[in-house]
Amino acid sequence: MKGIKALLLLLCLMAGLQMHAQTHIPNMPEHDQKAYYFGITFGANYSTFRINNTQSFADHDTFKSIQPGSGPGFNLGIMGNLRLTNFIDLRFIPALVFAEKKLTLVDMNNVVTKTSVESIYMQLPLQVKFKSDRINNFRFYGILGGKFDYDLASNARSRRQDELLRVKAIDLGADVGIGFEFFYPNFIFSPEIKLSQGFINTQYKDSDIPLSNTIDAIRTRMIVFSIHLEG
Repeated sequence: MKGIKALLLLLCLMAGLQMHAQTHIPNMPEHDQKAYYFGITFGANYSTFRINNTQSFADHDTFKSIQPGSGPGFNLGIMGNLRLTNFIDLRFIPALVFAEKKLTLVDMNNVVTKTSVESIYMQLPLQVKFKSDRINNFRFYGILGGKFDYDLASNARSRRQDELLRVKAIDLGADVGIGFEFFYPNFIFSPEIKLSQGFINTQYKDSDIPLSNTIDAIRTRMIVFSIHLEG
């Protein structure tokens, strides 16, 4: 949370400096009249599992505690932006997202086991972008949308006997976030932060795995810091 607050403070300072240095001639004055445009996006993410345990977890004789943790990752994609009105756009940002979710397990003998689940998502988000008025070479915006994720590294069909947890490949979720646009002579620099929440229980049940018998559902939550370069 300290990192998020520091990032937001940095973005606000950048916005203040940008507006302080404005001239009366805005950069890319014709940009807001474009019907569509494209860009690239890259950034970092922190993802974790939201875990619901089974009703019998307290009486189970295998695990005393199951604690999810966040792991770092990165994302890289392309952007297509369609102008709907002066203040609303529709965005499609197909991306590859490399993510890691961590788990800390404590068994009944107080033995601690730390593991992680790595994912490579082919992510297909569709978002509505709500824009403010442009203040010379600056504006801010909010986003709201849904996404489809396909985990290329899913181990649901794995035959390995040492797996601690199996996860399904497909997930659906929602995105909400805020961002800032800084207009330069030839491109737009847009830092953005968003929260993504998966809706589908991605656990693949396997009665041969002890951890699978104590977890009822797992859902993915991700915080994403992105930089968009738009033309």
